[in-house]
Amino acid sequence: MQDKLISIVIPVFNEAENLSALFERLFNVLSGLKYKSEIIFVNDGSKDLSLPILLKEYQKHPDIIRIIDFNGNFGQHTAIMAGFRESKGNLIITMDADLQNPPEEIPRIISEFESGHDVIGTVRMNRKDTFFRRYASKIVNKIMNKVTGFSLRDYGCMLRGYSREIIDIINECNEVSTFIPALAQKFASNPIEIEVSHNAREKGVSKYNVFRLIRLQFDLMTAFSLFPLQLITILGMFIFITGLILSCFALSGESLNVILTGIIVSCLGITGEYTGRIYQEVRKRPRYVIRKIYEGEGDKI
Repeated sequence: MQDKLISIVIPVFNEAENLSALFERLFNVLSGLKYKSEIIFVNDGSKDLSLPILLKEYQKHPDIIRIIDFNGNFGQHTAIMAGFRESKGNLIITMDADLQNPPEEIPRIISEFESGHDVIGTVRMNRKDTFFRRYASKIVNKIMNKVTGFSLRDYGCMLRGYSREIIDIINECNEVSTFIPALAQKFASNPIEIEVSHNAREKGVSKYNVFRLIRLQFDLMTAFSLFPLQLITILGMFIFITGLILSCFALSGESLNVILTGIIVSCLGITGEYTGRIYQEVRKRPRYVIRKIYEGEGDKI
């Protein structure tokens, strides 16, 4: 593999405070590798000084760094997908820019790739996130495994590795919204999960609030399974049977009406979620819009 290339794809959204430390630690790791490497930063509509800082570093290393500059904020997974399309490596590694994913774990991912694994997932050990983030992550992991039939331990860690073959398949998928770890797992022939360390965020704030986490959960469920729709059918049958039984005993009550109304509204919501996804797909709008790609030594800034 000495003549092959490793691509590092890093989405960036308002991470100006962390970039200098990221550059230093990442280059220290890459300098110790025996393989060629490229780093693809995707500026996902940052409003701070992230882009100028990236461009300054790009001027120092135009042979290694490339920058994809979006004209707005399109989301973490969309940014990674853009990086996938521009990547040239035989192994593509994704990671966050906030340094909660230690760059020092990259050699371990490379080692697993050399062992023949086409998707290398990671599990964050001794997580330094808040209790809410840790608890929400556990719920997401359990729900996703039930819905998709996978058995991943940590869907949320973006420090992952993918073979060129897997990335080529992912690049053929054109759905508007997707979740990369689950999508890769679906196509993998020899996946593995390894335990990695996890750092506390030293600077900046997390970009995931409660609403975005809930939005992500709906995307996960509706993108990879029809189970929610099948559950609606089961609930409909349950409501019908319950109504028959209660009619036999002439039972009624406001509380029962509230419960049944809640179930019906939830079912309509799930149905609407799928309908909304169909609406998004048929519009065929682009996933993202690139303002400019900075690459090559001849690209003067």
